[in-house]
Amino acid sequence: MNLCNLPAWAVASVSFNQAPTPLHIAGVRESNRRLFEKLDSIHAPSERAKVFHDYLCVKFALHHWKAFTGDSRSSLRNSYLRFLNGWGMDSNGIEGAVLKSWIQSRFGVSPTYHRGILKDEASGEEDNRYAYDRMRGRARTNAIDSQLDLLYEYCQYEQARRAPETTTLTLFRGTNDPEEHFVRRIQNKRRAIVRLNNLVSFTADRERAWEFGSTVWKTTVAIAKVVFFSSLLGGSVLCGEAEYLVIGGDYEVEELLY
Repeated sequence: MNLCNLPAWAVASVSFNQAPTPLHIAGVRESNRRLFEKLDSIHAPSERAKVFHDYLCVKFALHHWKAFTGDSRSSLRNSYLRFLNGWGMDSNGIEGAVLKSWIQSRFGVSPTYHRGILKDEASGEEDNRYAYDRMRGRARTNAIDSQLDLLYEYCQYEQARRAPETTTLTLFRGTNDPEEHFVRRIQNKRRAIVRLNNLVSFTADRERAWEFGSTVWKTTVAIAKVVFFSSLLGGSVLCGEAEYLVIGGDYEVEELLY
């Protein structure tokens, strides 16, 4: 099950990156039509980012957190920004669990890793930890799924505004544990199709990728699968690493030589 315009198997397939089509979460653009009409009239990306954030603050009352105490105060203060920054600190933390569960509910792509390999078994230790982190994270927020829905649609809008003719990106990922990824097919000594987690970080900077692992993969990513990139909000979140948060699934990767 998902809430986007394509089935999960298509979103997660290798062929989607080779011949991508636009993805949209059902009803988000339509129910926030005035936001996108306002963005159409703004030329500067930095100003559009400010309007987007202000819109979310008003829509979800995020700017009223000081007027409350206890859990109500925390749920308003813990906006989508907290989850993005939390991912940057530890993708296997509470914030990572919430982001992974949002990807699964919207795009139908299941997580494969959270503090360990997930086996999709209710009694599995790793699966229980994932469920626990997910519930703890959701208990601290105000409509986090709806906030992330808008973030994704805004990200897609911005990419279309900034590079309308571009449908794919060449990105890089450093890893210290390539053997933990499920290999769908080995094509040759340095190329394979692997199944990545349902939300995964990449960088556009080939040299920076080596800072995150002894093995670096190069791959083609459909822009439609990009959830967030470091300059989307003016460089205030996940900045300095040319980072992209991308919907996972099957990817054809090439192992690079340093």
